[in-house]
Amino acid sequence: MRVKCVLCDKIDKIDDQLPLAKRLRNRPIHTYMCNECDERIRERTLERQASGNFTLTYKTEKESEWL
Repeated sequence: MRVKCVLCDKIDKIDDQLPLAKRLRNRPIHTYMCNECDERIRERTLERQASGNFTLTYKTEKESEWL
């Protein structure tokens, strides 16, 4: 299966039987990101977390009074 990275437009080939290929084929909303872009984003995110300027915001859901 040929896939295209959403960030760098690099075209890769992945095996048709991989879970990733099946996920991309069955659910078009999922996107593919090459290993280089994934690693780059991971490293920069870890750098921002280490600097202290990075905060994750979690959506808090209110408990329903019916539960």
